Parts: sequence; structure tokens; C-alpha cells
Amino acid sequence: MTHSGEPGARTQVDSEGYRIYSVVWGWLLILTLLELGAVLVHVPRGLLVFLLLTMALMKAALIIAYFMHLRYERLSLVYAVVTPMFFLAIVIFAFMGPDAFSVMHLR
Repeated sequence: MTHSGEPGARTQVDSEGYRIYSVVWGWLLILTLLELGAVLVHVPRGLLVFLLLTMALMKAALIIAYFMHLRYERLSLVYAVVTPMFFLAIVIFAFMGPDAFSVMHLR
């Protein structure tokens, strides 16, 4: 990873840096195809919800870590982002959860 005067030395460093984005993009594509497959296979509803939420969280973690460049950030910064999102999810579920469950009984 030296930036010597050799021709092509900088190009090799750049291509190694961009390779990780291609790998992450590949994993995001695989997770998206798995989500699509889970829906098309007609998995039972409870298992489907669990699978979709798990894969969505995995995709979010990949995006946050690599594309938002938080992979090497200090843990306190990650907690500053994750903790409010956790409490927001609780508040949203508390207010919207009863309505969401009542919709299932309207049929």
C-alpha cells in the first residue's frame, strides 16, 4: 500500500479499496434475492416476518458499516445512532402496533 513512484501503484491501491464495495453489493443482492425467494415460496406468515426482518437488519448493518463508513468508528458513535433508533422503533410500535394487529381481523 505504498504510494511509490511505480507506474500503476496508485491504481492497485484504488482497486483494492473499491473491491470491498463490490463484495458488499454482492451480499446485498444475495440477501434481496433470499427475501424475494422467501415471499415466493409462501413460507408461513410468522416465519416470513421473522426472516424478512432479520434479512432487512443484516442489509441495514452492511449499508451502515460500509457505505456510511461507520465500520471503524468508535463504539460510542454507533451507540449514538443505534440507541435513538431503538427507542423510536418502540414508540412507533406502541402507537401503530394495535392498529396493525386490528387490520388482520377485518377480513
